[in-house]
Parts: sequence; C-alpha cells; structure tokens
Amino acid sequence: MSVKLRKINEQVIVITGASSGIGLTTARMAAEQGAKLVLASRNGDALDQLASELRRQGCQVATVAADVGNANDVERIGATAMERFGRIDTWVNNAGVGTFGRLEEVALEDHIRLFQTNFWGVVNGSLEAVKRMKQRGGGALINVGSEVSERAAPLQGMYSASKHAVKGFTDALRMELEKEEAPVSVTLVRPAAIDTMFALHAKNYMEKEAVLPAPVYAPEIVAKAILYCAQHPKRDIFVGGASKLVSSGAAHMPRLLDKYMNASMFKQQKSKYDKQPGRTDALHAPDPTQALRERQGMTERHVAESSAYTALALRSKPVTTALLAGGALFGALFAARGISRRLAR
Repeated sequence: MSVKLRKINEQVIVITGASSGIGLTTARMAAEQGAKLVLASRNGDALDQLASELRRQGCQVATVAADVGNANDVERIGATAMERFGRIDTWVNNAGVGTFGRLEEVALEDHIRLFQTNFWGVVNGSLEAVKRMKQRGGGALINVGSEVSERAAPLQGMYSASKHAVKGFTDALRMELEKEEAPVSVTLVRPAAIDTMFALHAKNYMEKEAVLPAPVYAPEIVAKAILYCAQHPKRDIFVGGASKLVSSGAAHMPRLLDKYMNASMFKQQKSKYDKQPGRTDALHAPDPTQALRERQGMTERHVAESSAYTALALRSKPVTTALLAGGALFGALFAARGISRRLAR
C-alpha cells in the first residue's frame, strides 16, 4: 500500500526529546512551516518556555512532561495529541542519552538507564504511534538512529548497542506493517556526529571532557531530513556523508575499521580539557543548565552547515541513491588505502 503523507503545514507532529538539540531544532523548524506540535521531554519547565515562544509565532502546541522509557508516560503523549488535535500525522522518536567510558568502567545502572531511554523509549513511542495512526488514517513514524547503528564506537559502547537495537526493531516493525498493508511510513534517520548538547548531556567516565569525533554536522541538516521524511516515505536516510561512509566501511571492511578506530577514536573523543569537577549530566534526570539549546557551539571541531550527500539522497530515486552509495564505498576504500599504510608504519 502506498502511504500518502500530508504537507508539514497540514500535520500534527509529535517530537520526543524536544527541549534541546535535534528535537528542539526540528520543533522550531516545523513550527515555522505551520505544523501543529505535541512536544515531549522530561524537562517540563523547558517545554513550557518553548511552547510560549512558539505560540507567539502562531503555532498551536501541546506539551507533555514525560520519560519515554516509561510506557505510561508515552501513552499520555499519544492521548494528549488525540485529545488536542484528533490525530497524529508524524511521530519522531528523538529522545536519547549517552555515556562516555569503557564498558567495564560504566556502572550497570547507567547502562540500563541508557537502554531504557534510547531503545525502550523508541519501542514505546513507536507502538503508541502506530496504534494511534492506524485509528486515524496512517502517517509517518521516524526513529532517530545513528551512524553507530551498524558500526560500534569504542568509549560509546552501550550507546552503539542501543542504536543497533533501534535499527533492528525499526526494520522488523516496518516489515510487519508492510505485510499487513498498514498506511504507516517507517523511516530510520541515521545522523553522523551532530553539534548538539549530546556530549555535555552524556555521563562521562573519562578523565577529559568528552567531544564528538570529526566530522561534525549542524542539527538543522537532521531537522530538514526529518521533516522531508515526514512528507515523503523513505526507508532510511543517512545524515552527513560520513554516516554513509561509516556504514559502507562496516559492511565491506569491518576489521580494517576496527583497527582505524582503535588507532584514532580513543583520542578523538577526548577533549584537551580536563573533566570539570561536579560536572552535571542528563542520563538519569534532565539537566536544566543546558535546556533550550540547539547547539553546544563546538570550539574543537569544525561544524559543517550542509551535506551535499544528504541533500541528494533525500530527493534521489533508488538508482541514484545506489550510485551515491557506490561513491561513498569508493571513497571508503580509497581512504582505507591510506589508513592501511599509516597503520603499517
């Protein structure tokens, strides 16, 4: 069954993790385009401030203070959308948390909390969205994965595992919905490293402040991809050419990528600055000091404001997308030759 999706200015959009980063950027962009919004986050005060800002611009918005790891909270998000607007056209599962540190060093309770948000939050949101959409003519489910959905990164091991799980769940749900011809488009968005509050929100076990490895992209690129997929059914989309490059490398030269990451990623994820004493994070509870910020404003990394790969992939037909993927693989293989030489020295 072909899924027909509304234009953004005709849509009711649910966004989780809406109080900072990609979620906040997407909410503001969708409001500018005329969408009605249901915004969810653990930080109710930040949501209230954001709602006031968007209402001044003429946006109709409802907010729900909710922990996506709690199924009852997620059900309240769906109920609020139905009570306020009568339907859900797009549901964006964006909420996520992170940790930096070796798997053996991170406390078990922190591993569990991360998975509760990153994986079970997506499961809870997806099942709630599908239930509501089936009742009101269908829509788009958009799950935010990562460039580590297929390729694990050291020092972010459990985060990588959660994004692997998100991909597996999303792919299985898509097939089941297609089999029953449900009018729901299911998209997995896989961003590369993005200049958001992720590193500051993450719980850090390292001796240095955490920093995302280059290349780093602007959150607006992800928001544009999300809103495009809300209107045009897409199976998945890589945000940032680096994300596609990593995926191609994982598929075709995994062992070489292991060696490259061992040689570079431990250093690349550590800032030159010592970890600040008493540093706060957002793993178990929201961090009010970082609320309503779209970007960290990185000083140690250049931030790319656009991605030619993603712009082409969004609007390309399958054949063109395959050619783009082939180009990414060629680039990965070409880069691998240089990596092999450096590792052999």
